[in-house]
Amino acid sequence: MKQTDFSKYLRSSVLGVETKIPLASGHYVTAINFDNAATTPPLISVMNGIVNFAPWYSSIHRGKGFKSRLSSNTYEEGRQIIYDFIKADKAKDTVIFTKNTTESINIIAYRFAQENGESVILSTDMEHLANDLPWRDKFTVEYVSIDGVGKLSLNDLEDKLIKHKGKVALVTVTGASNVTGYINPIYKIAQIAHKYGAKILVDGAQLVPHVSFDMKPHGSLEHIDYLAFSSHKMYAPFGVGVLVGPKETFEKGEPTYKGGGDVRLVSRNFIEWADSPSKDEAGTPNIMGVNALIDSVKTLKLVGLDAIHEYENSLIHYAISELKNIPGIDLYCYDKKEDERVALISFTMKGIPHSLLAEIISREGGIAVRDGLFCSHLYVEKMLNLSENDLDHYRTHHNVLIPGMVRISFGLYNNFDEINKLIELLYKISKNMKSYTALYKSFI
Repeated sequence: MKQTDFSKYLRSSVLGVETKIPLASGHYVTAINFDNAATTPPLISVMNGIVNFAPWYSSIHRGKGFKSRLSSNTYEEGRQIIYDFIKADKAKDTVIFTKNTTESINIIAYRFAQENGESVILSTDMEHLANDLPWRDKFTVEYVSIDGVGKLSLNDLEDKLIKHKGKVALVTVTGASNVTGYINPIYKIAQIAHKYGAKILVDGAQLVPHVSFDMKPHGSLEHIDYLAFSSHKMYAPFGVGVLVGPKETFEKGEPTYKGGGDVRLVSRNFIEWADSPSKDEAGTPNIMGVNALIDSVKTLKLVGLDAIHEYENSLIHYAISELKNIPGIDLYCYDKKEDERVALISFTMKGIPHSLLAEIISREGGIAVRDGLFCSHLYVEKMLNLSENDLDHYRTHHNVLIPGMVRISFGLYNNFDEINKLIELLYKISKNMKSYTALYKSFI
């Protein structure tokens, strides 16, 4: 299939891509969504699946009605589809449905604290706060550094593992950055972590929706011990996350959330917890969300994640090549074609605050982007070369805009024409910055 035909096919599979929205001028244009790293619109197959399943919806597990049994079977079949999707070991791993990646990481942090409270956790300077804050109040946390272009230093990772002499319980790392788009070499990281007796957790929120993922066999030095990802970043916005890890982790200790569904038997004198994954899915599970996620997985597999990744890469490399030519634009990436990356990039424009630039892009072009620190504060602060004195100033002066970036992030349905519209607008802003700043000064 030609790339143009493939692009049209992908675009036709997503709901809402032709929605018209108003500009500041009052004219209506087709909305352009370049904020897919935050959340993606739903696939048409996902929405059709929700509508088709809705008449059969019922609370799952323990219900004896036909709809309850059907819903329960759908829910558990969904778990098996996830095993296959990420190549997890059905005999050794547990797939737990959560609300999102953030909840998944909080659950594993709570579980690790019960067994490994005196251990060290190695996070990194490029993590989303979801893979940083849950560890801070439970462990000694150290951060693997980044180099001058924002890439993770594997030498520093190994140095810190050596430094702590077997006390590191876990290396927790993003699969792909939500700031620069870099894909981390997770299998090399796994090898290094396992060499020194540590396990590895991959925050797959930005990675799993874009590339084929393989947890690798247990016993392999490349094995990924724990994985977390979210449905709302993979075209199924109905509030489901996934946590995958060894069964033995979840057989021990108490669950993070306690209530109905996660026990076998309770009296006033004892609590006998259910087996995992039920043990970690307290309350009424989100069967609609799981159903949506499974329909999304089926569609992504049908299209082919390798083909999607190749197409999205062509978009981001084109965008980067064009952005480099715009006066005043600073890009926060190392632009090499052979670099592994997902389809996003962050930038700034000299002389115009990030929030104002994002506002103008939206109001003048109907283009949705994101601005700020992207919940990756440590990473963006380092990429912007902010000192501790700078940060203390912004902490104590709430009326001052905190520095940040503008981020564009593509989904499988975006195309080159949309990118050209952004580039054309950015050229216009660059040439007429004073007039735009005066027009939108209330948004600074």
